[in-house]
Amino acid sequence: MFAEALAARLAGIVELTPERVGLLESHYRLLELWNRTINLSAITGLEECVERHYCEALFLGAHLPAGPLRIADVGSGAGFPGLPVAVLRPECSVTLIESHQRKAVFLREASRGLRNVRIVARRAEDVTEEFEVAISRAVSYKDLTSILKGLAPKADLLSGAEEPPAGMGFEWKKPVPLPWGKARFLWTGTRM
Repeated sequence: MFAEALAARLAGIVELTPERVGLLESHYRLLELWNRTINLSAITGLEECVERHYCEALFLGAHLPAGPLRIADVGSGAGFPGLPVAVLRPECSVTLIESHQRKAVFLREASRGLRNVRIVARRAEDVTEEFEVAISRAVSYKDLTSILKGLAPKADLLSGAEEPPAGMGFEWKKPVPLPWGKARFLWTGTRM
């Protein structure tokens, strides 16, 4: 059911090999299991989970520049958008930054076997290394304002229609509407 739901929503948007679909489905199964005891996601229905978590993340990954990149996923939570991006883009190195220790434990378990994924279990403002791109979903602009500029010269955010504030220190391109539903966008910015 997961593979079919994913294929139906991604048709003509992102192509995935059966191996990549299998990796994403394994993550989904683990998310379902762990979400019973740890609040990893309020979204629990298969259809909505596939669309909001996996399809949005894969859409972001498909819009990143070609070639190997060092990517930081700020506030990764259950691994979104970073884990699906890492599955789609194995040439990229993806660091999942998550300060909640229980969620970080889940991320370690969920990313086993993905050689291009690293977990950093601390607050993003305490991360001192620089990446090429910072990505995020479901983290407020207020929380990102003091963080993004120090992490990467480029940022890609999955968010609503509200433009990220100028105080973030990025110049934002016109947002790309996501193919599913209304009022969901991909915002791409370059550090000023």
